[in-house]
Amino acid sequence: MKRTPVHGFHKEHGAKFVEFAGWEMPMTYAMPLPDGSTYGGVHMEHRQVRESGGFFDVSHMGRVSFKGRHARRLVERLVTRRVSDMEIGQCRYALVCNQDGGVKDDVLVYRTGDDEFLLVVNASNREKLLGHFEVVKEGMNDAVVKIDDRTEKTAMVAIQGPKVMEVISKFSKEIPTLKRYRFVEKNLFVMKLIVSRTGYTGEDGVEVIAPSGSVGMALKLLMKDLGTPEEAIVKPAGLGARDTLRMEAGMPLYGNELSENTSALAAGLGFAIHLDKGSDERSERFVGQDALEKERDQGGPPRLLVGLELDGPRTARRGDTVKAGAGTVGVVTSGCIAPALGKAIAMAYVDRAASEVGTDVGVDTGRGELVGKIVRLPFYKRA
Repeated sequence: MKRTPVHGFHKEHGAKFVEFAGWEMPMTYAMPLPDGSTYGGVHMEHRQVRESGGFFDVSHMGRVSFKGRHARRLVERLVTRRVSDMEIGQCRYALVCNQDGGVKDDVLVYRTGDDEFLLVVNASNREKLLGHFEVVKEGMNDAVVKIDDRTEKTAMVAIQGPKVMEVISKFSKEIPTLKRYRFVEKNLFVMKLIVSRTGYTGEDGVEVIAPSGSVGMALKLLMKDLGTPEEAIVKPAGLGARDTLRMEAGMPLYGNELSENTSALAAGLGFAIHLDKGSDERSERFVGQDALEKERDQGGPPRLLVGLELDGPRTARRGDTVKAGAGTVGVVTSGCIAPALGKAIAMAYVDRAASEVGTDVGVDTGRGELVGKIVRLPFYKRA
């Protein structure tokens, strides 16, 4: 398994590792504290992010740069959202689709220059996407674009939580003034950092991309200013908490809510799908646009992603069937006991006719039936 440049930090703080997309990543922690107690576990790490601040290593995610005269046109063809009107220093969430309108991945697009972009992609899809990018480029007839996979040349960490920006303001006046989905490039000694403000947890915070060989020094400086992990402000959080946090925030996960067999229009991400691309000189039609336009014109996808709130302490699991009335209407894609909400939640694709908020449903777990109702996503919104 590959190890991120932050692997040593995880070992020092009691990480319990798992394999994820070929990387050895921390699932949870078991970190001794000065008072003799132990910090760690999904629920404790989750609450740490909701109440104060959490540190995530997301270096396993792919980082792919596009540079050259035709970089903008290529990225326009690759993603569902218009990028030509992005300003330098702006980020946008978008999807990469196949020809049938299914989702190859959900990505973050950074505009780093006039003819320069950076795409942050999911770890499990990086190799597949690199091949797809080259195929689309070849179809552009001698396009001048350099595609550079920078994943193993860089590291990426995320610091999320309601107290994070307050602490960062003590050593940076610029970063706390960043608008959401903006980034800045900073020089720290000999290092060039990209600091963005997006977030995958439903909380405020920043993501930092740094050269892999220098991230150790950058991390020590950063954690020194944020407070040691033993203190209350920022503590490490693993993949387990990252998953429950994104579920509370109603954010789809590739392989659960998103897949190549699921229409991009079904997941409630209309803001990230511009079906008018190609109607002006600056934008380009994206791969899969024809199929999604056809689906829209025929009334939309037959199933839609919804939130479920369930009664009792048991949770639904991926693959459980959803029932309404006398029939089966859908399938669960993700579920958990939401630590910040104290209730069982799930996301599911259900038939359009049964997708109205407030609809009573049952979930067949194979061991019994859970009772609940359809609720509006997201489950959690920060104040």
